[in-house]
Amino acid sequence: MTVSLSGISSMATRHLLAELAQTYCAEYGVPVRIESVGGVDAARRIAAGERFDFAVLASDAVDRLIAAGHLVAASRTDVVRSPVAVAVRSGAAHPDIGSEAALQAAVLAARAIGYSTGPSGNALLALFERWGLADRLCDRLCQAPPGVPVAKLVASGEVDLGFQQLAELQGTPGVQVLGPLPPGCAIESVFTAACCTTCAQPQAVQAWLDYLRAPQTAEAKRRHGMQPA
Repeated sequence: MTVSLSGISSMATRHLLAELAQTYCAEYGVPVRIESVGGVDAARRIAAGERFDFAVLASDAVDRLIAAGHLVAASRTDVVRSPVAVAVRSGAAHPDIGSEAALQAAVLAARAIGYSTGPSGNALLALFERWGLADRLCDRLCQAPPGVPVAKLVASGEVDLGFQQLAELQGTPGVQVLGPLPPGCAIESVFTAACCTTCAQPQAVQAWLDYLRAPQTAEAKRRHGMQPA
């Protein structure tokens, strides 16, 4: 029987995983199909019992699904570290974000601020709380719906500043990435893979998860705005 694998991932890793799946199939003859959706939706679907062979999600989401019995703890594999970056619409002025004070000033000057669902968005809100600006900014915050990139809000002009994983912002038409958040307030997410407890071919999944950590995947991870975990 020909082995093939199916998985679900959050949007942040979709381009990287698509490339690695293509390379893996070419090298090992195992097709890997991955559906990429909003991380919150992906976790909900796994928890509801939808069948997949593996999942690649933010590490905290993976840990919750392991604790609930939906993912196999022994298969847990950290894949990449992914920084949150700041973006503006192409052609717009580039505010200084080179220091924490400069970023805070840029946020205060923005008419509207886009951010994502999931852990990176929660971390950004926590940063605004730490700055003591949560109340001042609440009317200017625009959370992208699950599965909708913050870059889309930036490119359309709906928001002046967009905060999301660098991997999701870079290369988007109509968007200029200013860079990652500066030292002192940097936000980084770890994306982790694991085998689903409903999987009927765990050995094949484990081989794929081992490949996701292999040294030969490091260059692709960096090219997509991430670092090996």
